[in-house]
Amino acid sequence: MTMTENKTLRLAIPKGSLEEATIALFTRAGYNMRVSDRSYYPSVDDPELECILIRAQEIPRYVQDGVMDAGITGLDWIQETSSKVIDVCELSYSKVARRRPVRWVLAVPEASPIQGVRDLEGKRIATEVVSLTREYLEKAGVSALVEYSYGATEVKPPLLADAIVDITETGNSLRANGLRIVDTILESTTRFVASEAAWNDPWRRQKIDDLILMLQGALAADGKVGLMMNVKKTDVDAVLEILPALDKPTISSLSDPAWLAVNTIVDEDVVREIVPRLKKAGAHGIVEYPLNKIIE
Repeated sequence: MTMTENKTLRLAIPKGSLEEATIALFTRAGYNMRVSDRSYYPSVDDPELECILIRAQEIPRYVQDGVMDAGITGLDWIQETSSKVIDVCELSYSKVARRRPVRWVLAVPEASPIQGVRDLEGKRIATEVVSLTREYLEKAGVSALVEYSYGATEVKPPLLADAIVDITETGNSLRANGLRIVDTILESTTRFVASEAAWNDPWRRQKIDDLILMLQGALAADGKVGLMMNVKKTDVDAVLEILPALDKPTISSLSDPAWLAVNTIVDEDVVREIVPRLKKAGAHGIVEYPLNKIIE
């Protein structure tokens, strides 16, 4: 690339339920990304990134057609739209909790006689994922009317539909609306996708690889902290037995030959349990520090 070239990677950021979590992930990864009110163009402190907010449902199609070089969407929308994109990697985060997949489930009212997919013969089903639902029914050899739902899907049974196929992470909203889950149609996770043209372009592919490295590093550090402490050599075995390390703790010498420095990474939610035990086992000067990224 010559000095006169000004290449950018056109990146689609999911608008809607994943938006806040995605912006937060980019921030943890080291990208200062901000979204102004009523703007669909997030600002980012990387002149090689050109971002736009697009509904996750539409991102696979725009990436497939090369309108966008890459984007973040769900496996569900890749399959629903049958888009031909490069599924580069999984990014394990969602709007509620990290590393939890979302589920598209078949749900019916608590009092419904429907107990399984075969009970849907001739019934009316409301959903946003019409193609996925029709494929599910076809595999079971069931004929039913599948209608597109424009929102508030969980309130449609029993008056407007016999059953729904809806997305859930916890199932709380379905239960709150008097629905029970009959079956899971698909588990979906967040994916980073690229167009074939961008993936085959050396500069854009390298940019994608660099970006994913930082995003995955931020995800790996989520919920973890570093612990460092000084330990007498005579106490080090007792201390190491307590530490649930990411790999093996780093142990280094200090100026006093009788002491060692121990540095490790642990889940943040265990710190309050193990620090008192570490202290009793002989650890001194225990320091907890936050982590932005873990690059393996």
